[in-house]
Amino acid sequence: MKKNIVLFVLFVLPIVAYLFFASGVNSFTKLPVITPKVADFGNWKSLKNGKVSLDNKITILGFSGFNILKNRGNFFNLNQKIYQRYHTFKDLQFVVICPLGTENDAQKIVDALGAFTDVSQWHFVFTSPEEITAYYSQLKLVGKLDADFGTPNVYIVDKVRNLRGRKEKKGYKEGYNTFHPAELSNEMLDDFKVILYEYRAALKKNHNATKQL
Repeated sequence: MKKNIVLFVLFVLPIVAYLFFASGVNSFTKLPVITPKVADFGNWKSLKNGKVSLDNKITILGFSGFNILKNRGNFFNLNQKIYQRYHTFKDLQFVVICPLGTENDAQKIVDALGAFTDVSQWHFVFTSPEEITAYYSQLKLVGKLDADFGTPNVYIVDKVRNLRGRKEKKGYKEGYNTFHPAELSNEMLDDFKVILYEYRAALKKNHNATKQL
């Protein structure tokens, strides 16, 4: 009897555990769509004077507001917890929508990050407060921008401009608070990995699995 128990523990139980966890992974390979087909950016000015687009990019989207320097710690949290791990992927970008007039402050953030990070995938774009409000409204989020047209939250937008988030007991988690490093290290990192897994799986299925997502 004891021999049968030992054999079960050594051989059968690991197989059962593997099948259980494998089925679990498969059931969590899709991050729900919160808002489909969000608008792309207009011809908004960027620090690099180039056009920034959501098309064909996995985008981490943020709204700085006028207090961009006051909240610079949020960018450093995001840079450390997410950006530095994945910025080498060509189809990934971090885009921050800022009010016109904050260009110099945004450049200070980029310069500070650039002291220890390749900032080529960071993009700051600028437009009027009115356009920022209108753009944020079409995301159809429960949360709101603050009085300075910013939020500590960032959002995941996929390559076809769907805003993605995780399903929770009471609705969906729409964004990830950059003020809290633990939230970035846990919830956001987990969800971001799901997005990467989706695209890697699709590329593998199409016999095109390369480092480019």
